[in-house]
Amino acid sequence: MLNHSLEQRLRAAVAAILPQADLSTVQVRPAADTKFGDYQSNALMALAKQQRLNPRQLATQVVEKLDVSDLCEPVEIAGPGFLNFRVRPAALAARLAEAARGEHLFFRPAERPRTLVIDFSSPNVAKPMHVGHIRSTGIGDCLQRVLQLLGHRVISDNHLGDWGTQFGKLLVGWKGQLDRTALASDPIGEMERLYRVVNAACEADPAVLEQARQELVRLQAGDAENLAIWKEMLRLSQDQFDTLYRRLGVSFDHTLGESFYNPQLGAVVADLLARGIARESEGAVGVFSERTLPPKEDPFLVNRDGEWIDDPALVRKSDGGFNYMTTDLATIEHRIRTWSPDEILYVVDDRQAPHFRKLFLTFARWQPEAAGRVGLRHIGFGKIMGDDGRPFRTRSGDTIRLAALLDEAEERALAVVREKRPELPESEQAAIARVVGLGAVKYQDLLPNRQSDYVFSWDKMLALTGNTAPYLQYQFTRAHKVARDGGAYDITALDRVVPEDPAELALTRHLLNFGLTLEAVGEECRPNYLCNYLYELAVLYSRFYENCPVLKSEGDRRVLRLALCDLAARVLRQGLNALGIETTEVM
Repeated sequence: MLNHSLEQRLRAAVAAILPQADLSTVQVRPAADTKFGDYQSNALMALAKQQRLNPRQLATQVVEKLDVSDLCEPVEIAGPGFLNFRVRPAALAARLAEAARGEHLFFRPAERPRTLVIDFSSPNVAKPMHVGHIRSTGIGDCLQRVLQLLGHRVISDNHLGDWGTQFGKLLVGWKGQLDRTALASDPIGEMERLYRVVNAACEADPAVLEQARQELVRLQAGDAENLAIWKEMLRLSQDQFDTLYRRLGVSFDHTLGESFYNPQLGAVVADLLARGIARESEGAVGVFSERTLPPKEDPFLVNRDGEWIDDPALVRKSDGGFNYMTTDLATIEHRIRTWSPDEILYVVDDRQAPHFRKLFLTFARWQPEAAGRVGLRHIGFGKIMGDDGRPFRTRSGDTIRLAALLDEAEERALAVVREKRPELPESEQAAIARVVGLGAVKYQDLLPNRQSDYVFSWDKMLALTGNTAPYLQYQFTRAHKVARDGGAYDITALDRVVPEDPAELALTRHLLNFGLTLEAVGEECRPNYLCNYLYELAVLYSRFYENCPVLKSEGDRRVLRLALCDLAARVLRQGLNALGIETTEVM
């Protein structure tokens, strides 16, 4: 795109002056303040420092070699070596014409596509998906959509919690206290009830706890009855998951739960022991600190009473059972062997950060060659809070089910639609409410910095003004309607007309930065960048709509303005789709 053209030419000019320079550091980005221009680069200051040169002098030499006269006004050197680029209106119009012809939508596929595995959502079998699952599910889905849009090969894997000690308790409850009628009407609710009853009984009676352990042992040994019950639990849970995922518009390439890796866990532990990476301690097997990192940075150490002591990554318990660490090591090995990714992303809440630090360091010690070529990243996120500053729950203190949250979002959205558009048929009102309600929930979750906690607010979420999904969806319908009402236009006219009005220029410049925003989301895994870009686009379009008559304008100016409406609508729709949010042509 335009900034890439400027970047390539700037790199060529730098190479002519500094042939040995690392050109990857030479970047052109949108100007922080438009009074200085449209784009800027501060790369020459860092290069000058490395080469022990005067930055202003280096900037002068580079600009002498830099020819961007077809794209920009003369490049300005500011301060100690900033380069400011002010794009000519004709160059802006040329990019609009390219987009109108369908050559691009202000972004292009990556020059070097990568293969990425994204691990997200990961609910537990026999438990309802709750409000907290919206974070991992929404962020992970957005990342997979954006990265695919940029041309990368993305493999999504929903790592279900479908194995472990909880199933011993569930088996006890299933065999002794199952209510078949309740199971038929609300299978997840009934399994949740069974777990709570038996878990309380285990805490009160060691005999019940031993019974649960024995049921688990039989399951792990392949007992036919227990395996059949476990598979029924999986089927009923997967039905719930699939219903919610369809509702959210989320899909996965693979759903490989913890049980998939169970046959490999013994070999993982044996290999860690054979390589001297793990060792036995008090009957268990763990990976201990190598004492090569400063204690504060070493996840295998913990400070107790002023003393740093071992906090190993356990891979086998003293009773012979395995841990999450063991399963996760086997999972990494499988993903690398099967899909040969460049990077594996784990979209899991920040409370699991210590686990992932141990996991990544353990894998690097176990398989250093593979770890050297595959990046492992924890994409952490904060909590959803209520307005009381505590985790968002029901009034009784229970965790809010995700299905109930989505139901209420649609109901609240329907009330707004009925108030604003009472003349619409009920079926159309319901359809709009579904798109608006689900979009509002997703957007409110994606808008904050993902690592921040945020306060859930129904009123802010469904507001038709401000940085909300309904506002963006509304601006899309406005832009789309104007473009539709204006009909087909002569694209060749865009070669004869340039943006002149300040609102035309501001909207055009912002459209050109869509690709840069997508790239930043992909690189830093931060959907909020796209949310804020789209909000600014919606504001700029609204300003343009109010200040620049479209259907009443004439000639080439009418064509330009119709093109801006059309392209603003297309970018809003594409951007919202990348967030996993639908649009509707009627609001």
